Amino acid sequence: MANTTTIEAVSRERAGKGAARATRRAGKVPAVIYGAKIAPTLIALDPRAVIRELHKSGWRSRLYEIKVGDESVRALMRDVQFHPVSDAPEHVDFQRLLPGELITVAVAVQFINDATCPGIKKGGVLNVVRHSVDVRVDPENIPEHFVADLGALDINDNIRWSNLAGTDGCKPVITDRDFVISTVAPPTKVEAAPEAAAAAAPAAKGKAAAKPAAKK
Repeated sequence: MANTTTIEAVSRERAGKGAARATRRAGKVPAVIYGAKIAPTLIALDPRAVIRELHKSGWRSRLYEIKVGDESVRALMRDVQFHPVSDAPEHVDFQRLLPGELITVAVAVQFINDATCPGIKKGGVLNVVRHSVDVRVDPENIPEHFVADLGALDINDNIRWSNLAGTDGCKPVITDRDFVISTVAPPTKVEAAPEAAAAAAPAAKGKAAAKPAAKK
């Protein structure tokens, strides 16, 4: 199950673009905690802490304990806005969590045993349809990832939702079918294009005609 990561924050009083710019000039990233039918909480974060979390995989499904002074709020990081040129984080949205309240999160899929997969050994190509799956789950039971075992897959075999490990307590958002996660596609044959073959034929004939006649 997902671990809780603590992140330090300071409160900020004013909302709006002007206040957000002032927060960034002060070297902080403006952020907001919303949800649970409670008024939004305005906070500011150390940009280094934000970047550190973004460099970890699965940050959208990671539980955060946001410490604002003497108070702590459990939340998910839902959205991050970036500067169009520098790609520095400019604003972060967190969703406040309540115990027992189901939430929708995207859980990453981890693929294992590709080195022993019979289909891949025969030249097949792993075609990943979904790198993550949106599920409804209690915040206390968010998995770090689901596991897709490729060890027994041959060419044209696939992994579906029902084949994933680690899905206990999770209900997929897609409920009308046992959807595909990945397939092992047949090898791709590379054939010369008809135009290229046609162009090569006259060139070959020209080379043959240019050969000097053998001496008698």
